[in-house]
Amino acid sequence: MQQEQYVTVAGEGVHETEISRSRFLCALAPAATEREAQDFIAGVRKRHPAANHNCWAYVIGADGAVQKASDDGEPGGTAGVPMLQMLTRREIRYAVAVVTRYFGGTKLGAGGLIRAYGGAVGEALDAVGTVVRQRFRLVTVTTDHQRAGKLENELRATGHAVREVTYGAEVAIEVGLPEAGLDAFRSWLADATAGTARLELGGEVYGSV
Repeated sequence: MQQEQYVTVAGEGVHETEISRSRFLCALAPAATEREAQDFIAGVRKRHPAANHNCWAYVIGADGAVQKASDDGEPGGTAGVPMLQMLTRREIRYAVAVVTRYFGGTKLGAGGLIRAYGGAVGEALDAVGTVVRQRFRLVTVTTDHQRAGKLENELRATGHAVREVTYGAEVAIEVGLPEAGLDAFRSWLADATAGTARLELGGEVYGSV
């Protein structure tokens, strides 16, 4: 069953923490695919070639189907896993985290590393922020030029997600609807246009709530 919504990071960002003189820079980014996540990881590595470690974790899929992590040379299970656990605990999806560590000379021990890497991701999520993506059914409303402007204004005024307006012989307005709201929208559209507008169902996308 498809997820009705998921949480992801609001955008790319970096947050730095310092523990026992070690610097931990957590870079976050949304990632629609594993390739996007891996490209982001490679980009962070390139920016920090002198770092001791570039540990990473990502979760892809609205249901969190793909989850991968790497300790990048830290003791097994002390970096990538706690990073991944923080992402999943916060129910983050379609996102990648890379924590770059510059060693400060003091060993933190396994427990210290787990807290440091997991904490770096948690603090970065708070700093960068998160957004909720809702599953929408796309519909296209087609109407004449005379009614189009008023209809578009009414759609926006009533909180409908107008995604695109295309002008041709007629005007096509693409709208994103929650699946449960389809029948109610049909009734609303018939009333708003005296039954003159046509409605065509499209595919499904995730968008901001």
